[in-house]
Amino acid sequence: MTSGQFEGATPIPSRFLRRLGPVATIALAQLFGTSLWFSANSATDTLMTSWQISAADIGWLTNAVQGGFILGTMIMALGGLAERYRASLIFVVSAACGALFNACFAWFSEGLASGIVFRFLVGLSLAGIYPVGMKLIVSWAPERTGQALAQLVAMLTLGTALPHALREAGADLPWQYVILASSLLALFGAVLIHLLGDGPHLPGAGQKKQSSGTGSERPLTVFDAFKVNRFRAAALGYFGHMWELYAFWTVVPLLVANTALISEYSAVGLSGMAFSIIGIGALGCLVGGFLSRRIGSAKVAVGALASSCVCAVVFALFWRDLPAMWLGILLLAWGATVIADSPQFSALSAQACPKEVVGAALAIQNSIGFAITVVSIAVTTALFDRIGLDAAWLLVPGPIVGLLGFAWASRRASTFETDA
Repeated sequence: MTSGQFEGATPIPSRFLRRLGPVATIALAQLFGTSLWFSANSATDTLMTSWQISAADIGWLTNAVQGGFILGTMIMALGGLAERYRASLIFVVSAACGALFNACFAWFSEGLASGIVFRFLVGLSLAGIYPVGMKLIVSWAPERTGQALAQLVAMLTLGTALPHALREAGADLPWQYVILASSLLALFGAVLIHLLGDGPHLPGAGQKKQSSGTGSERPLTVFDAFKVNRFRAAALGYFGHMWELYAFWTVVPLLVANTALISEYSAVGLSGMAFSIIGIGALGCLVGGFLSRRIGSAKVAVGALASSCVCAVVFALFWRDLPAMWLGILLLAWGATVIADSPQFSALSAQACPKEVVGAALAIQNSIGFAITVVSIAVTTALFDRIGLDAAWLLVPGPIVGLLGFAWASRRASTFETDA
């Protein structure tokens, strides 16, 4: 660590951050910041009753966040904001804004329409938290990107599950207080990143140049990343994974509530089971990060994506017949594998693209991926209202297409490298 790493920090925070380390600090800030993402979903049952809305409407609340995130990441990538400003500054401002809009959702939403507006603004703010957190990881630990990003996405997963745990812990409190707790956590995450700052391993703002081979230089753009076959392979795998991931996270409370789990394990509670199924994905990410150091990110990503596909197929086929215990084990396995591939695909993307545009490249990859989630969430929740748990079949095509796309683009990359 450099001597100026924690410049401006008071002695006590400085000692705390040195002991914690930059990767763990960023991961912890990510945990707190991304607790904003599914804060509204922790109140699914209450909102459906008090606002008289359906499962499809809950899907629209989730999609409002996704839509805001997509717009934010597009602005970040195409406007060059991810490279023009310090990543730590973007993270801090975004976390503070997200905390504010999340609090507004809790206290000023009067129904679905106003709720969608505030959730959209939360999603817009998250565009400066998640992909920027990945850039911060690369700036501090480029030599172990797969494992470091696994820690980051593990915290994203726990952040996604955290509102369900807060809801279970505060079951007797109004739902607004649970959502406000997520806002306070996001503010704490902003403080951590403010004290940490940027790492030393990425170019500063305005340094995006690429030799043209004629002695002149031209600015790099995010589209240069898509000219790299290995980046395209990772992106295609990531897009297939995204079709499944957020739709699954959205319907987890509905899966639990409409199976034998809710009656068999009523003591755990709906929110407790949802937290467990989503939160175990953090363990999946950490195991995947450990394995990536030994067998490589590509094998971990493909293995996890194939495993989650198998879980989706088994659930869709046998949810009526499986005993509650085995159904719970299946959902836990699905929750662990459905996210474990994400950091490895992102690591492969970060390693493949020019490092001068890594922030923009990850942002545009996120933007396209989350645009895909809008479709999968809307279709899955709408179909759930019509055919119930058989809607799980809609999650299966994503992993299959992702695996095929990754294999196709990887083969092209190998062919090109061999011919070269």
